[in-house]
Amino acid sequence: MGIRRGELKDLNPSDIALLGIPFDENSSYSRGPAKAPELIIEAIESDSANFYTENLTDLNKHPRVKWCGNAALSDYFSIEKPIQEILDKNAIPFSLGGDHSMTYPIMKAMATKYPNLQIIQFDAHGDLYDELDGNVHSHACPFARIMENGLVKNLTQIGIRTMTDHQKEQADRFGVQVIEMKDWSAEINLIFDDPVYVTFDMDVLDPAFAPGVSHHEPGGLSTREALGMIQKLNANIVGCDVVEYNPTRDINGMTAMVSAKIVKELLAKLV
Repeated sequence: MGIRRGELKDLNPSDIALLGIPFDENSSYSRGPAKAPELIIEAIESDSANFYTENLTDLNKHPRVKWCGNAALSDYFSIEKPIQEILDKNAIPFSLGGDHSMTYPIMKAMATKYPNLQIIQFDAHGDLYDELDGNVHSHACPFARIMENGLVKNLTQIGIRTMTDHQKEQADRFGVQVIEMKDWSAEINLIFDDPVYVTFDMDVLDPAFAPGVSHHEPGGLSTREALGMIQKLNANIVGCDVVEYNPTRDINGMTAMVSAKIVKELLAKLV
């Protein structure tokens, strides 16, 4: 029992391609997220849980959901290639990271197919820095690169609790809708008319719920609150990623299971 295995070349239209992005070279503080993708799949398939989502979708060998393994990457920008291959098959990319810098090359591919794409970003951090420690492709910078290159129509950030003067200026510059954690409410409506890409950084959760991340930022969402937002999301989701799970900082595989739960509920929205 488990998720179907597949290869990118064999994808069918409307398939959901789970793809590992084992890349963490743009991490600013602690390496480790490159080891995460296969551990998330192992957690989904663990005998300690089942394959049902909370809306009773059975993911066990679901014909549209396929684990395509880790992408073979030569460098940072090679991340774009397998995403483009998935899109060329009219399939849906669901990437498992990896550090958050990967969302920029992913968006370079997504923008070729969806000119009116919107992003929903669950994150403790805005990741809007123009550069960090001299690295313009740091995992603290991907959304600055995405927005300045006009790859998406707009960006909505949820759970931010590390705002700085510079990032506030960047958010204003790019017209980003920022829902800071101090202003968050369970009553917030997430309704979108255009195609939506969901990027979920595991550190949006309070570290009490997800200790296996590089940057522990107290005061975040509970797992239940995050799941609730995903479940009530009213949008045509055309791609997802779940990033920044760092197994080197995890406790008893707890964050792997939380990551798996997030992936499962996002898959429930897709299938």
